Amino acid sequence: MDKKKLSESDICDKFIRPAMEKAGWHAMDQIYREFPLRAGRVVVRGNKAQRDKSTVLFADYVLCLKPNIPLAVIEAKDNNHAMGAGMAQAINYAQLLDVPFSFTSNGDGFVFRDTTLTTGVLEQNLTLDEFPSPAELWARYCAWKGWTPDVQRVAGFAYSPSKTPRYYQINAINRTVEAIAAGQQRALLVMATGTGKTYTAFQIIWRLWKSGTKKRILFLADRNILIDQTMVNDFRPFKGAMAKLSPNAKGVERINAQGQIEADDVDLAVDKTTKAVNKSYEIYLSLYQAVTGTEEASNIYKQFSPDFFDLIVVDECHRGSASEDSAWRDILTYFNSATHVGLTATPKETKEISNTFYFGEPIYTYSLKQGIEDGFLAPYKVIRVDLDKDTFGWRPTAGMTDNTGQIIEDRVYTGRDMNRKLVLEPRDAVVAERITAYLKATDRMAKTIVFCEDIDHASRMRQALSNANADLCATKSNYVVQVTGDNPEGKRELDNFIDPEKDYPVIATTSKLMSTGVDAQTCKLIVLDQNIKSMTLFKQIIGRGTRLREDLGKSWFTILDFKRATELFADKDFDGDPVQIYEPKGDDPIAPPDTPDPLDPANLNPVRPEPVEGQPQDPLGPFGGGGSPVVKYVLGNQVTVSVARERVQYLNAEGKLITESLRDYTRINLQKQYTSLDAFLQAWSAADRKAALLEELEKHGVLVDALAEEVAASGLTGLDPFDLLLHVAWNMPPLTRRERARRVKKRNVFTQYGATARKVLEALLDKYADEGIAAMESDEVLRVQPLNALGSPVELVKSFGGRPQYLAALQALENELYTAAP
Repeated sequence: MDKKKLSESDICDKFIRPAMEKAGWHAMDQIYREFPLRAGRVVVRGNKAQRDKSTVLFADYVLCLKPNIPLAVIEAKDNNHAMGAGMAQAINYAQLLDVPFSFTSNGDGFVFRDTTLTTGVLEQNLTLDEFPSPAELWARYCAWKGWTPDVQRVAGFAYSPSKTPRYYQINAINRTVEAIAAGQQRALLVMATGTGKTYTAFQIIWRLWKSGTKKRILFLADRNILIDQTMVNDFRPFKGAMAKLSPNAKGVERINAQGQIEADDVDLAVDKTTKAVNKSYEIYLSLYQAVTGTEEASNIYKQFSPDFFDLIVVDECHRGSASEDSAWRDILTYFNSATHVGLTATPKETKEISNTFYFGEPIYTYSLKQGIEDGFLAPYKVIRVDLDKDTFGWRPTAGMTDNTGQIIEDRVYTGRDMNRKLVLEPRDAVVAERITAYLKATDRMAKTIVFCEDIDHASRMRQALSNANADLCATKSNYVVQVTGDNPEGKRELDNFIDPEKDYPVIATTSKLMSTGVDAQTCKLIVLDQNIKSMTLFKQIIGRGTRLREDLGKSWFTILDFKRATELFADKDFDGDPVQIYEPKGDDPIAPPDTPDPLDPANLNPVRPEPVEGQPQDPLGPFGGGGSPVVKYVLGNQVTVSVARERVQYLNAEGKLITESLRDYTRINLQKQYTSLDAFLQAWSAADRKAALLEELEKHGVLVDALAEEVAASGLTGLDPFDLLLHVAWNMPPLTRRERARRVKKRNVFTQYGATARKVLEALLDKYADEGIAAMESDEVLRVQPLNALGSPVELVKSFGGRPQYLAALQALENELYTAAP
């Protein structure tokens, strides 16, 4: 057998896997082939999105002690590579999976990298017969960790087989279980919204409970629907041992495997009449407001002895448990002997409140930025709209009164005052018009959350948006709803809003109620019309849109920013950038143009005022009002409001905003890639597919479509990318696509082909003139108008003598297109 002729897959099957199995690794539950790590980031180009295949990541092999308890990674290469050729990849995969052992192989043997330094050697070569056994690697791993046999038993305890976790969930689960097994009493997990905190909590509880380490568990959350959905979804395997610490619950609807709607009842632990708690369950879930109250008798949790629970998990722990005078802290203090685990997307750190002071430094962090780069969270665009009175300020005339007759204090009012101290009713109409214009330009059924300054503002925006969408609201009264703490009708619509299966409501206006804990999976538009001061709430608001639902057409979302909240990109605590920032000018459409973003989709986070500790807390979140009464001046049509200065900003290849003109940026970037005009012309001429060269340029920050939009504003339209780049980078006079096509036809250079083939080439020239080089090079071009009218793809290719001859003719056509002579 000649190894040099074998593929990488053959090397794996014939040499690598047999060596591992011979060492004692079980094929079914310890050896995992093509182990998925990253799904591949979603790249947004204009109004389309697709996975960047180059960022999809699989490990050739992952070796696990038990499923989801990884120990080592193996990178395989064919035998034309050196034995250690894949070590850089293996190290990267090992770091992602948080394991100390990396192997590479080309079928001749293994290079083994052991960062535990058990033998004092970092890397060594092994023969195929020297591959270490599971017991050997586990012993090295445990010695490296310094674990006792008791800790080893818990850390090696099996997962629930409910579903396979992602790599970062494995890390979060394993680190938490290991820390608690080793005696740690407080643990904090920081995981971005939409990354599966509840499922992560389930596996942590499962392994600790099944191993007997923790026998009675309390799970606390801050929204009733989260408790019920958790019980029927992620926590379903606990059924029978699990109950809700409440006397009230309604059935939770779910769709079964046959597509039928079923209602799941949740077991209750509190008697409806006596309010006595049934203490026979082992796992309790509770809304924290349901077990605490101002009266001693309403504190249900005190029916338990202080040592009843071994483990308490607090979901969204930034909401209250970090504050020493919060209700959650009362519960945690009462059950002080239990282990406490906090889950949050945004740990709160203020002078008065600190998650890390209580829980300690995060045991694991998975950020919004990482989630988007990995392809597990949705990227987003930003549209910034500055209103004139917000940007330039407004000052009343002497003695001017508002709608109620109040004399308006004489000073300059700016964006910070809008809807807090000064209400300009025409401003509501302008904001509603811009929101509606965006939805009309994209998708009027796209779920939208409008974050307002307070309840009064949310109420006015509901009315303004209803008027702006009167054609729909006349028959669908719940197209726009107000969802605030004082609005029971709107709160009842909240479940419908977040249900992917329900079309209505489409637009929800809110203040603080929907900033956290709302799992709006299909939310495509987040509107910021609120003064945002906190990075914590900024990230929480953005978290409402970060869930990916590609099956329902949601691959990214948009932030429409009226308050310049997105300037928080510059904040040191910000952990990612948007894929595009668009600021429409004058009468420009509110929806951004089709601008390809070749960069890593990144992340964004909006912010708003923190809820004031001590204010009444709604079960779904803090009320929109609160604090000392503020004098508001309300003005109607005495003042006009309009869109002010606006501009478009783009991101470079490093994810930073471009501050210079796009033309200058392109010229500098292109001349970095090509040292001269001749070098660019040679590269263009040598490219078999021009579209592939353009894609490569986009990856290096040359934003061709965005540049075309900017150049078109000066009157140069219909340019080929070739001419566009020559004009911008080397000041060459451009030709339009139509002019290039006309010149080729004028030269009549394809007389050597038959009648049908000439018609094909002429149709390809027309396709190029109308749509560009990428359309002409497309594999599908022979299947679409006008070419499909000439015959089937097979017949058209045969007219050239076969596929090689057709491709040669296409290449000749391109050469003629880009020939300079007239």
